[in-house]
Parts: sequence; structure tokens; C-alpha cells
Amino acid sequence: MHMQLPEPSQPVQAGVSTAWSRVAAFSSAMDANLDRWLADTYRVGLTEFRALTLVSQASDKELRVNDLAQRVGLNQSSATRLVNRLEAKGHVRRDLCADDGRGVYAVITEQGEALVHSVRSPYEDRISGLLTPASEHFPSIDTKQLGYALREIEGLLTP
Repeated sequence: MHMQLPEPSQPVQAGVSTAWSRVAAFSSAMDANLDRWLADTYRVGLTEFRALTLVSQASDKELRVNDLAQRVGLNQSSATRLVNRLEAKGHVRRDLCADDGRGVYAVITEQGEALVHSVRSPYEDRISGLLTPASEHFPSIDTKQLGYALREIEGLLTP
């Protein structure tokens, strides 16, 4: 009995868990590349840059550490350590919540704003550069199957 493999241009029907695994693997590879590049070029990690970007985009240029933790995908303890690192580098300062003495805000400094401003465009370019010839940068990723996986995940999302 001869098993016929699907054509490369056709999606492999493997279920949503396989689709999610493909997307997660690609996201991890992208994040690792971006993290190394940011650290080598700007001496800031990917999570640090994402946090600074979020704080800089907040209306008052500050975010509660709890909110920052959720938005960056960290637990409270890890977010506190992140803010400690950013504060030690001079990118943020802490401020206590006037309404709730237990609440702590991360407030971006001028130095943090300057870093976000200087990194934003090269960071966008780096992402585009990695995605455009993704198969060259990530040869272990089957970009056609990744595309199918992204569409399968997209089909499950409801507005």
C-alpha cells in the first residue's frame, strides 16, 4: 500500500493544536532573534523594550505594574524584577498610587522615551526584514504550513 503525501501547496490537516504549535514555534524563534538583536544593538531586552513601549504609549506615560505585567505576559514577581531592571538603567521611575498606597506605577523617563524613539523604526525594519524572507532566517520553519496555521487560528477568532 502506497501512502500519498499532500502537495506542498496544500495545507496539512492536523488540527488546531498543531496549528497553534507552528505559530508558537515561529513566534518563539522571532522573539529570540529580536531579543538578541536588541541586546546586541541597544543593550535592552525584548521584554524590556515591549514594556517601555507600552508605558510610553499610556496616556500619562505611566502604567500600574500589575497592568504592565498583564500586557507584557509576566507574573507580578517577574514584572517587579523587570521594572527594577528598567529603573536601574534609568528608563523608568516608580511612583506610588495616590488612591491606593499599595499600587505602584512605572513611569517612563526622558531617557526611556529617547530609547523607545530611537529603537522604534529600526525595530519595525528588523521585524519586516525577518518576515519577508522568513524561510531564509528560519529554515526549519515551513512558511507555507505556517501560513495555513495562521489562517486556521484566525478562523477561530471572533471579533
